[in-house]
Amino acid sequence: MIIKRSPTNKLKVFNDPVYGFIKIPNEFIFDIIEHPYFQRLRRIKQLGLTHLVYPGALHTRFHHALGAMHLTEHAIEILRYKGFEISDDEALSVIIASLLHDTGHGPFSHAMERSIVNNLSHEELSEIFMKKLNDKFSGKLDMAIAIFKNEYDKKFLHQLVAGQLDMDRLDYLNRDSYFTGVSEGVISYDRIIKMLFVANDNLVVEQKGIYSIEKFIVARRLMYWQVYLHKTVIAAERLIINILKRAKEIALNEDKISNSKYLNLFLKNNFGKKDFENDPEILDKFAKLDDFDFYAAFKEWAEHKDPILSLLCNNLLNRHLYKIELQTKPFKKSYIEKVKDIAISKFKIDENEVNYIVSTDITENHAYDNNIDNIFIIDKEGTLTDIANASDQLNISVLSTPVIKHYLCYPKSIRTELDK
Repeated sequence: MIIKRSPTNKLKVFNDPVYGFIKIPNEFIFDIIEHPYFQRLRRIKQLGLTHLVYPGALHTRFHHALGAMHLTEHAIEILRYKGFEISDDEALSVIIASLLHDTGHGPFSHAMERSIVNNLSHEELSEIFMKKLNDKFSGKLDMAIAIFKNEYDKKFLHQLVAGQLDMDRLDYLNRDSYFTGVSEGVISYDRIIKMLFVANDNLVVEQKGIYSIEKFIVARRLMYWQVYLHKTVIAAERLIINILKRAKEIALNEDKISNSKYLNLFLKNNFGKKDFENDPEILDKFAKLDDFDFYAAFKEWAEHKDPILSLLCNNLLNRHLYKIELQTKPFKKSYIEKVKDIAISKFKIDENEVNYIVSTDITENHAYDNNIDNIFIIDKEGTLTDIANASDQLNISVLSTPVIKHYLCYPKSIRTELDK
């Protein structure tokens, strides 16, 4: 007998390089994935400019969102198997929350948050996107939004979406490790999920999984220093921030600075959270932005009459990135001033412009923050112990201390002057 499939069948399967085949668990989820707000994630790289260091890091936010959805579905199956009650509506909602948790990311997200939107994080934008989708789908995302915002009465469901052991982190560590080739990020995500348990409405880990958690925390720390906070990645991101800040400054005095009308809009305005919430058109136009708008603009601006904008864009396009110095203590003011004086003289700029050429800031690595949402290990007697105290192999309490490094960026041509 031949079984004919409906031409409108929505239960598709994706072939994922990390997990193999990922199925769409519900037709409504297919409708969400098909929406332009979600499809835009195909055009936004997961790791921004990290491909300038690791050439394989060209995967997208779309890949990651599907991976987080897949792991969440797996975690729900395990928790149900262990006897924890999760209704079908709750299961669907937490899967949707995981799928949409990163919808608010824009191109070069963290750099953009510091330059062309007004103190608006991608988490806040994700919530705004979810609310807009909820309007479109007649309130079907009410529970997903409550779980995302940690307002639902089962807190452990929120922890699957946003916590220190959430499906977001499990996916991006494995996925980013795969595409960068940095093997230190590989974690036993499958075993971690199988060791999940719920106690006092919190997501915890069975004692048998303690070594997998130790590996997870160490992997997270190593991936931050080797990938996310790699010094060249920091230098590239700083260059993007300075380009966008300079472009925004110029845009206020020009009718048009980019051929992208959507990018022009955000360069000429300083939209904040209330603007996005009160004017649906702003969100729709933000959703039109992707990596291609920015790269097209960088190529335009490389020939711009403004010498600073032109210099910065040419440097980015040709991978002439900043020289970067990292240290645990703040740089001496006298040293920073010396670098700036050289830049002013070398590039014929004034004191108001030198911060586009010379930048200083800090970067932080939080492998495990035991001040919020601790990871607890549960033993056979039901006793809960923070992983920082339960580990007998590693000093997790040391790993839980944030590492702060100060950095100073400047063009490499200045280095020869400093060495004289």
